[in-house]
Amino acid sequence: MELAAVVVFYNPTLENIKNIKNYIESVNKLYIIDNSEDDGIRYKNTKKINYIKLGENKGIAYALNQGAKLAIKEGYQWLLTLDQDSKMSKSIIEKMKTFLEKEPSKEKIGLVSPYQKIDNSPIETDKKVEEMIEVMTSGNILNLNAYQKIGGFKDWLFIDCVDTEYCMNLQMHHYKVLRLNDILLEHSLGSLKIHKFFGKEYPCFNHNPIRRYYIVRNTMYIKEMYGEYFPDYCEHLIKVQKGQVKRIILFEQQKWQKLKLMMHGYHDFKKKIKGKLIKE
Repeated sequence: MELAAVVVFYNPTLENIKNIKNYIESVNKLYIIDNSEDDGIRYKNTKKINYIKLGENKGIAYALNQGAKLAIKEGYQWLLTLDQDSKMSKSIIEKMKTFLEKEPSKEKIGLVSPYQKIDNSPIETDKKVEEMIEVMTSGNILNLNAYQKIGGFKDWLFIDCVDTEYCMNLQMHHYKVLRLNDILLEHSLGSLKIHKFFGKEYPCFNHNPIRRYYIVRNTMYIKEMYGEYFPDYCEHLIKVQKGQVKRIILFEQQKWQKLKLMMHGYHDFKKKIKGKLIKE
């Protein structure tokens, strides 16, 4: 199976770059799309690696689209999507490729994902293969025919909810989003902290204020676009954001800045503003 990959850089560390060694042997071509705004660390082009420096942060969706378009142009039908800190191993990729190679109706699969095991969280299913409403972008193998049919990732989301929208769009076009639960990808959320309050645990992600802006604004767009088709899940997403307000007030730093930008995100949704946040 011929497989291309795209990894999105943003001010990568040397450790991020070393991650490439973990998966480069399992792909036929790697596109590195660098969103960094400064010179920083660059990567040399080789026969197998195409490094593209954008010179500005155009967002995760734009960068993923750049990699997908290059892969399509070079004749690939499947694309592995990665974050710069993705700890992908050769064994994980090979297992996912084997699954697709053996699947008789793979043309109706929009993407396959490993089980994203967050820190030390328990595995919450006994199913081997499970259809999902959404999965995180990192570690997925995309069907590039399906990608073209649905119009790719939405650049104007910029960051946050990019994966949610893409997965819902696939399902709207009758493609399956599959998670392979016997293939584990360890994923660490370094900013995640668990707080206890009156005997109850409250996970806090400690996103910075700008991320809070995008999460609120884009969640509202997700509900607007897909609320009719995924009503319960979209209501769940809104409920989660309301719950974040309480957690920010109780436990997080930069409370005022975060709440202010969350409200800014909501107002920008109402005004139909999209794309990158323009700092005032």
